[in-house]
Amino acid sequence: MLRRLAPFAADLWTHRELLWQFTLRNVELRHKGSHLGLIWSFLSPLLMLAIYVLVFGYIFGGHFGVLPNETRMDYGLGIFFGLTLFHFVAEVLGISPSIIVGNPNFVKKVIFPLEILPASHVLGAVFHMLISLALLVVGIVTLGPGLTLNALWLPVILLPVILLMLGLSWFFSALGVFFRDVSQLMQFFTMALMFSSAVFYPAAKIIANSPAGWAILRFNPILLAIELARDAALWSRPVNTHHLTYLYAVSFVACYLGHLAFRKMKPAFADVL
Repeated sequence: MLRRLAPFAADLWTHRELLWQFTLRNVELRHKGSHLGLIWSFLSPLLMLAIYVLVFGYIFGGHFGVLPNETRMDYGLGIFFGLTLFHFVAEVLGISPSIIVGNPNFVKKVIFPLEILPASHVLGAVFHMLISLALLVVGIVTLGPGLTLNALWLPVILLPVILLMLGLSWFFSALGVFFRDVSQLMQFFTMALMFSSAVFYPAAKIIANSPAGWAILRFNPILLAIELARDAALWSRPVNTHHLTYLYAVSFVACYLGHLAFRKMKPAFADVL
């Protein structure tokens, strides 16, 4: 039943031990050779948080206009929230086209489940995203408006984002085998995605200043995920269940189709590489 309704989940569960090993390998390789090693996973987002609060909160004096008593620290935390989710997306999209191309030895091993390679990179990116979110939660509690029970929605909001990136990783890693220019196009795509995902501003500004733009951007799942996450954990506002339902629907379809496309293109990998 699981293989019929969600074949991608069945594949990951079947090879869960191998997936775990490759995920650990990707996490360890990220800071291999540095003196601080895994400490950078905590130090890097902490330094980024300090920079965003200083530059956007204090120097530019930006604000989201959500809370009546919003402070510069609140604005900096909001920026960091958006960038944490976007960096996860950008990391997955940036590396996906070269995953299979960069591992030709695994392609020629007939019994090796190639689906594990993109999935392990996604889970490695999830690990670093969770570290940033943990630091963000500490910042919200100690320096921001504090947490409420509404923050329990956060894992529910993050799950479809992970599913979405899993599907896109499968698709672009397979496509990158046949079209090497995908890696170059991905740089432009991620840049455009950053400015269209309300990372530095609230979605309300799009609605107010460009209704025509919102008619298009409201279908951007990353924008909706960022807004939902901020509402739940930072602003303590009710979660928009319509947006959350749409996010789950799009993510499940993307994951299903991405996995299907990968399996369809996989037999030709060895011929191309």
